Amino acid sequence: MSRRYLPPVLLLAAIWGASYMFIKVGVRDFQPATLMSLRLVIAFVPLFVFCAVTRGGAVRAAREIASVWRAGLVLGLLSAAVPFTLVAWGEKHIDSGVAGVAQASLPLFTALLALKFKPSERATGQRLAGIAVGLLGVGVLTGVDPGKGWWAVAGTIAVLLSSLSYAAGGLFGQTQTQTITGPVLAAATTLCGAIVLLPWGLSELPSHAPGWKSIASLLALALAGTALAQLLLFHVLRLHGAARVSLVTYLMPPFALFYGASILGEPVRWSALAGLGLILAGIALGSGALAIRRRAALRTAP
Repeated sequence: MSRRYLPPVLLLAAIWGASYMFIKVGVRDFQPATLMSLRLVIAFVPLFVFCAVTRGGAVRAAREIASVWRAGLVLGLLSAAVPFTLVAWGEKHIDSGVAGVAQASLPLFTALLALKFKPSERATGQRLAGIAVGLLGVGVLTGVDPGKGWWAVAGTIAVLLSSLSYAAGGLFGQTQTQTITGPVLAAATTLCGAIVLLPWGLSELPSHAPGWKSIASLLALALAGTALAQLLLFHVLRLHGAARVSLVTYLMPPFALFYGASILGEPVRWSALAGLGLILAGIALGSGALAIRRRAALRTAP
């Protein structure tokens, strides 16, 4: 079996895992809405340039982006403006590694929303058990050993709510990628998210000059964590499919914990490790990954 999908998936997990560290540094000088609105504005520039190069010119790219503004507005809210701000606000009260672990709950919320909006998918047997185990992990992460008191609980809940928003945006986005190319949809999402969030962000501009670390973190978030990651995501989706992309869910939290502990000096709490283990076990159980591997082993057995 080819393993060519592993390098881009690992790179994507490393980039997104580092985003929590950059957010933690960025909110030292920027308010959450300001940091994230500037992130979206800056990220739109390379995304638009990419669309212009690949779609036959800037005018055509602009027309295509403008023509999908409804989908861009919905995704700009659900997959950009709302979750970005929630994560940034949460990281004012929790460590970046904990935020990365909390974000691993995204597939659980996707499964729960699918029960409502995809009635054909019933939560029975192994899938139901997986959701229950994952939610137990969320409870351990949120309510056990919060470390920084109730503000830490609130910060963790904010990141969990961002996962719910991402899940809703993901389900909606799946219906749009059938008719809209990935880069155009990414550019429209980024632009609409920026338009929605920018007035709030401008109203909270810092009264002092931000430090170079905060500015560098903003640029890293915009250029790597948003623009490059979006293009890499659609590249992996196109070549290797959604199943391979789902590996990022397992790989991103360890990267976030590693960056936070090794670079920012954050403590790695037992509740974060226990919550991460339960969440990932629930995802593996609920997604059927364990059953698929078991069937594959039976097929290859003598």
